[in-house]
Formats: sequence, structure tokens, C-alpha cells
Amino acid sequence: MKLHLADAEATTRLGQILAPLLQVGDSVLLYGPLGMGKSTLARGLIRALTRPDEDVPSPTFTLVQFYESDPAVAHFDLYRLNDPEEAWEIGLDEALDDGCAIIEWPERLGDDPARFLGPDILTITLQEEGPSRLATVSGAGRWESKINDLQP
Repeated sequence: MKLHLADAEATTRLGQILAPLLQVGDSVLLYGPLGMGKSTLARGLIRALTRPDEDVPSPTFTLVQFYESDPAVAHFDLYRLNDPEEAWEIGLDEALDDGCAIIEWPERLGDDPARFLGPDILTITLQEEGPSRLATVSGAGRWESKINDLQP
């Protein structure tokens, strides 16, 4: 599925639409170069699960931020990982046991990120499309059928 995101508001709205669809064990993988809106999408999703004024800093330096919500959500930024196995050290498996994970830079998990994750994976790739963004969305597990509900 391809979604046209006209601006940051549309990207935030996509995160808000995703939030009520998340379940414990779900992973949302966000691909795209710097400045494409990965953190904007994650912030919209997290604020929809917590509260509209939730402080949602980028976890670039901390690698992960945990939020109390239903389901609980962990926001990972794997850009600084040197080895895919480091994902275990920062609690990726535990986050999925207790809630869901939003993962920026999932390519740092190697060629097969699914080996670190459960079967229910939503993949979103953001890229430039003129002055706006194009989100290419695909799903595995439960997300294969859920992606039809993602019209922003």
C-alpha cells in the first residue's frame, strides 16, 4: 500500500491512526533517510497512546524510550547500534513481551530483522515525493489484514 503524506500533520495523523490498532507483540519498523518524518510518525503514535502533550524526545542517544500506555510502547532508535545482537542488550525482546515497539533504523538489525521480533510486523518506508512524502506500507502476521485500515 502506498500513502501520500502531504505534510508533517499527515505524517502525525498516520501515527494516530496506527495507535488503536497496536497490540502486545507488534513491531512498527520505520525506514527512510534522515529528515523523512520517522520521528514525527512515532511521536504522533506515542501521543495517541499516552496523552497529546506527552514529551516524546528522539531516542537517538538513549537508544530507547519507554512509555506507559495500553499497550505499553517502546520507541527505539537503532542508528547507533554497531551489531544487531546489541538489540537484546537494550531490551527489544522485553519490550515486545510487555507491549509493542516502534523501531527507527531497523536495518541495523541486519538482513533479517524478523529474527529479533515476533510475527506481527508493520513496515513503513518513508521517501521524498516532491515537497511531500510517500509512505510504502506492508504488513506481516496480523498486520497483513490491518493495513487496509490505514487511510490517513
